[in-house]
Amino acid sequence: MKAFVHKGKKGMSGTSYQEIDEKQPKNREILVKLKTAGVNHRDLLVLERHKETDPELIIGSDGAGVVESVGEGVTKVSVGDEVVINPSLGWLNKTDAPPENFGIVGLPGHGTFAEKIVIPEDNVEMKPPHLTWEEAGVFSLVALTAYRALFTRAKVKREDTVLLPGVGGGAVTFLLLYAKAIGARVIVTSRSEEKRQMALNLGADKAIDSEANWDEELEGEKADIVIESVGAATFQKSLDQLRKGGTMVTFGASAGDEINLDLRSFFYGQYNLLGSTMGSQDEYQEMLKFISTHNIKPVMDMSYSLENAKQALERISEAKQFGKIAVLIED
Repeated sequence: MKAFVHKGKKGMSGTSYQEIDEKQPKNREILVKLKTAGVNHRDLLVLERHKETDPELIIGSDGAGVVESVGEGVTKVSVGDEVVINPSLGWLNKTDAPPENFGIVGLPGHGTFAEKIVIPEDNVEMKPPHLTWEEAGVFSLVALTAYRALFTRAKVKREDTVLLPGVGGGAVTFLLLYAKAIGARVIVTSRSEEKRQMALNLGADKAIDSEANWDEELEGEKADIVIESVGAATFQKSLDQLRKGGTMVTFGASAGDEINLDLRSFFYGQYNLLGSTMGSQDEYQEMLKFISTHNIKPVMDMSYSLENAKQALERISEAKQFGKIAVLIED
């Protein structure tokens, strides 16, 4: 089968579009013939983390397609079912933190940038009928991450004001759509005037320049909840806009892992700082029900063929996208 593979060299230079052996499903596994896949920032990290001495790897965590065959013991799906892939491996129940065997599709095992994938039956759910194939293949990783961060961790309420730094990426876009679906007030930030306007068009109540003085732009308004996915570049500015006793949830660090924190100001402010990552099968199912109930769809950016997946990765590496980038595998 055809696949977009990484091997030999770190980074984009180690990628190629090539033939690779097709695997068959084992006990409680299924073979999905993929129609679409989605690009995530994680894919760029995988290109650096996948060692030069490791076997070739199909990257990609998001995908959707049709069940082509099933292994022994499979009861959840049947051949011909239309499914979406939950990229969160080994995390079934909604717990405080993922189990020790937690993993993500696309490293260390093969991912979705291929014509087919073998996956545990626990990691698929029926495709939401309101989504097109293009939409169904791109949303799972960021939609699940956003759902756990906002609902399980932050416990957002209708009366809350939510601050979302760095709008434009897939997870932050879903956070915006989720928060507006329950009626919360949403403030976003971006360096891009175009992205700020697009966020307003999606329902954001206010959009400010990431490089401006946030307190001045917001005229002293504070947020009840901040979902911080940028990292060191915005962490302190985000904390400064949080009301005393408010909650910050962090799940990303694309702009730096390490921060300086004034502990005295932090504990006097009675702030809550929570980590989050991905989510469980329970939360994935909750998320699917939520987006179906509220008719939420991923905001689509651009689409590329599997053969041109490298161009999709280059676009996300340059942060040009607003919403999700699709890789089209089969019409």
